Amino acid sequence: MADDDVARVWDLVEKIGFCMLATHDGEDIRSRPMAAYPDRDGQVIYFLTDAASWKDEDIDRDPNVGLAFADTDGQKYVSLTGRATISNDRRKIHQLWSTPAKARWDSPDDPSIRVLMVRPKDAQYWDSPGTVVSYIKMVAAAVTDTRPAMGDNAKVRL
Repeated sequence: MADDDVARVWDLVEKIGFCMLATHDGEDIRSRPMAAYPDRDGQVIYFLTDAASWKDEDIDRDPNVGLAFADTDGQKYVSLTGRATISNDRRKIHQLWSTPAKARWDSPDDPSIRVLMVRPKDAQYWDSPGTVVSYIKMVAAAVTDTRPAMGDNAKVRL
């Protein structure tokens, strides 16, 4: 079952594609949206980031991060924790270059682009049958005074 749960986490991360990256800023937690480039075989999630961003400074001080992926239409969610590192790997930047990056930089050769790599430690996912089915199950449960089966949920060590 654990292998199935790990596969489900990676399936959801790949399908959703965008997440909120949370870093520590002293005692505070800061989150921002990021386009994720998951590498299931390498067991890492890559992001492109800017050398001048505050998140990079946060990660330098504390590499423990959280990633929250949400598909609200499908009622599917994944929350991961892991350790982040930042590099100036120009080859990886060219490999990751895609439409989301074009919104921020003119080309993959922009000297301010960095690679943010998160190696997930653990995850938790919620995978329900979707909004309409979930509402129907909740209404049926309320009428019958039972608990609805709202989909799968698991805590996973990665």
